[in-house]
Amino acid sequence: MTQWQTAASAAARNLGCNAIFCGLTALLPLIAGPITGGYRGFAPTLGWLLMLAFCGIVLALAIHLLFDALLFRLASSHQTEAAGLAAVDDLLSRTQLRKLEGAPPSLERRIAGSRRIVWQQRFALVLCLVIFAVLQIKASGGQPPG
Repeated sequence: MTQWQTAASAAARNLGCNAIFCGLTALLPLIAGPITGGYRGFAPTLGWLLMLAFCGIVLALAIHLLFDALLFRLASSHQTEAAGLAAVDDLLSRTQLRKLEGAPPSLERRIAGSRRIVWQQRFALVLCLVIFAVLQIKASGGQPPG
């Protein structure tokens, strides 16, 4: 396996793991929210809707990252970097997700773009969890469960 295939495979693995971890973590407040909300009383609806919006963003970005991981796996299955990236660009143009414009971006630029999406996802997840914690504290009146 060449160096660029190793980099593409590692990027695919890391993106997949991050997407699954963040996606499942975003589901926890959605599952625990109604249970604890009923137990402690109702928190403001706007706060729950805001938390739901950020959870939706995290889940949408998780799906995007899983798709990126599949594209990196597709690229790493080819013999050369140029052939792998051309296959990815061909797939994206056939599905009308991206138009072919000039020189295709390099593998490093594509990985950097996916890393930006990972950081956006993590930021949205942190906001989701902070809102959930604030809602739980507000619902409990600052008192420990018991």
